[in-house]
Amino acid sequence: MANTKKSAASSKNEAVIEKPDVNVEDVAPIVPKHVDMNQYISVKNGFQGKLIYKSSRTGERFVWDEFGDEQEMELGELKNAKSSHKRFFSDNWFMFDKDDSWVIDFLGVRQFYKHALSLEDFDDVFKKSPAELKKIISELSNGQKKSLSYRASEMIASGEIDSRKTIAALEEALGVELIEK
Repeated sequence: MANTKKSAASSKNEAVIEKPDVNVEDVAPIVPKHVDMNQYISVKNGFQGKLIYKSSRTGERFVWDEFGDEQEMELGELKNAKSSHKRFFSDNWFMFDKDDSWVIDFLGVRQFYKHALSLEDFDDVFKKSPAELKKIISELSNGQKKSLSYRASEMIASGEIDSRKTIAALEEALGVELIEK
């Protein structure tokens, strides 16, 4: 007959779960992957315009003149930026190449980049149907919404976007007026 334990919980028709015995020698130790905090990471400007980041640790200034410009930053500085200037991540002002996307996970900011538009595909969003536009925009960070509205204004002024339905969908989804009525 199997040896069973009775408890007050079992008399009330509740499950009793016992932890199995684990031999500590059988479990491999968890060793964190060594990451060089001094390595340089290419950081792109996800802001439509001039972006300036000043390190609160070293006082160093990083300047990106235009959307998509790149600067090399140390991984340690990016970790510092996450602590002191989280908005650069939450608004997707700091963007990373696919090769450096591991940095997003390493810094623990994946939630901010889950629905972010890549810089390479940024203008492609304007080719979507009005319904798709609304869905995509609803999931973007506030920073990317502002960048998208700025870029949409430029493209409307140049005639690259001329569909009234697309413009109406953009205005509704972004909550801005892109053309005077």
